Amino acid sequence: MTRGTMKVSITSGRAEGPTKLNAFDNALLDAGIGDINLITVSSMLPTGTEIVELPKFKAGDMVNCVLAYESSDREGDLISAVVAAATSDDFGCVVENTGINRDPEDVKSEAVDMVKYMMDVRGLKIKEIVIADENHIVKKHGAVVASVVYLK
Repeated sequence: MTRGTMKVSITSGRAEGPTKLNAFDNALLDAGIGDINLITVSSMLPTGTEIVELPKFKAGDMVNCVLAYESSDREGDLISAVVAAATSDDFGCVVENTGINRDPEDVKSEAVDMVKYMMDVRGLKIKEIVIADENHIVKKHGAVVASVVYLK
C-alpha cells in the first residue's frame, strides 16, 4: 500500500476561563483546534512527514494529535506546555512536556532532550526539530496546550 506524504501542523494556545474545563476549551480555541474532536495518539511521525501551517478545519472533524496540556486554578501559577517534533530522512518522533511553576526554558529543553534521545535510540539522524510552547500565569482558571496535529 502506497501512502502519500503525511502533513502535520504544530500549534499552541493559552487561555483563562470560569472553570478549568472552560479554560482548556478556550486554550484549544486559541490554538485553532477548539472546534474539532481531538484523538490523542502516541509519538511517531511517518516517513516523509511535512510540517505545514495549521489549516481551517470543519467543525466536528475527527483529528489525530499529540497533545501537551496543563492547567491550574491557583492564581499566580506559571503553567507551561511544549511539543517537540524531530524529523529524519526515515521517520520522526514527537515528545510532549508540561510544567507548573518551573522555568519554561527547562520544560522546553527537557522536551528537546527527550526527542533527541528517542531519535538516537532508533538510530535516526535528525534533520530538524520543531517546537511549539506556551506559557501562562494563572489569574483564576488557566490552561495551556501545545499540539502536533496530523492532517490528511
